[in-house]
Amino acid sequence: QLQVMESGGGSVESGGSLTLSCLASENTYGNYCWGWFRQVPGSEREVVAVIDTAGSRSYADSVKGRFTISRDYVERTLFLQMNSLKPEDTAMYYCAADARSQCSGMAATDFNYWGQGTQVTVSS
Repeated sequence: QLQVMESGGGSVESGGSLTLSCLASENTYGNYCWGWFRQVPGSEREVVAVIDTAGSRSYADSVKGRFTISRDYVERTLFLQMNSLKPEDTAMYYCAADARSQCSGMAATDFNYWGQGTQVTVSS
């Protein structure tokens, strides 16, 4: 069973940058839709960005132009480059995957494999 683990969270000031990484336990080339989600206490987990096997990307409106999702199949790693961070980006960030080539569904319930999360805190 696929396992994933996030890293790279931390505390930054508003306007700063962070890069999150997600390491997969096996090669997922051509087989998985990947995504980043985030959640704050008391709220539902929301999609941040997804990428399919063809490299097609989709982003939440709140992060368009600031965040970039990418992957490295050789290194079995998914990335989320976050620039121009805002206090409202503060959340627990999760890496997720699902065994399908396209990311037609982007709800948290559409993904079956999850990491434990990494905290991102942005101070004003």
